[in-house]
Amino acid sequence: GLGDVYKRQALFISVLSLNLQSLNVDAVRTAYKEAAQDKTKVNTFYKSLSVIDPNDNSVLVAYKGASIALMAKQAKTIKEKKDGFIDGVSHIELAIERSPNNIEVRFVRLSIQENSPKILKYKANLDEDKQFILAQFKFIKYAHLKNYLKDYISHSKVFTDEEKSVILKS
Repeated sequence: GLGDVYKRQALFISVLSLNLQSLNVDAVRTAYKEAAQDKTKVNTFYKSLSVIDPNDNSVLVAYKGASIALMAKQAKTIKEKKDGFIDGVSHIELAIERSPNNIEVRFVRLSIQENSPKILKYKANLDEDKQFILAQFKFIKYAHLKNYLKDYISHSKVFTDEEKSVILKS
């Protein structure tokens, strides 16, 4: 009857929004990589994530933090750089607090810590996050994420050649 139609429709809508969210994360992932490599793309990346609030998906909150940290690098004054960076980090740490077992959230923190200036003293979790990623990598089911992390790891200075070869083989 009609009830079944509504149930089917509700199911369809929830599947659709799930797909939109994962699609969204794929796009965000790609935009982060581009922004990290090209200063001219940071602003667009930042703006695209401005709609994300702290209650959203932890992965998106972490990427929003990364976007704020990347924007902070381009700030004019040292104070703006530092304040922006602290704001970005607070988003990343919130995401970690909420989803400590999410490999992508850990990756975002690792990538920001690896590339942050020493003076900001945001390096404390590099080894912890690296070990987490190495241990959990084989459980990633999603090819886009797996290849994305492989690409980062292959260029990262945090991972040893031996660790890289294990990841690149899996």
